[in-house]
Amino acid sequence: MRVWLVQMRKGLVEPCVLAALREGEAYGYQILQRLGSGESLGISESTVYPVLARLAAQRLVRVRESPSPAGPPRRYYRLTSAGEARLVEMTACWRQMASVVNALLKEK
Repeated sequence: MRVWLVQMRKGLVEPCVLAALREGEAYGYQILQRLGSGESLGISESTVYPVLARLAAQRLVRVRESPSPAGPPRRYYRLTSAGEARLVEMTACWRQMASVVNALLKEK
């Protein structure tokens, strides 16, 4: 895979995960479903869980465990007010950058 594409995707994972949690509390697999399995973004379970752990350490998401119908307890994630603020900030930055990039890439 092209290195530039990998790097671009890495930068988009965090705002996409935060945006998926804007819909409400969810566990990892539900987040992947909200992201549409993240195929075009290259988002998989091995990508999402480390990001969720980092977001929890930064107190941008709150985590709670609940028994699962089968298997180990599920970890549910919810945006904190700091996470919501970060998402607003990231969204504004994304829109500004996308606008500039779209203008630069526009065909003449």
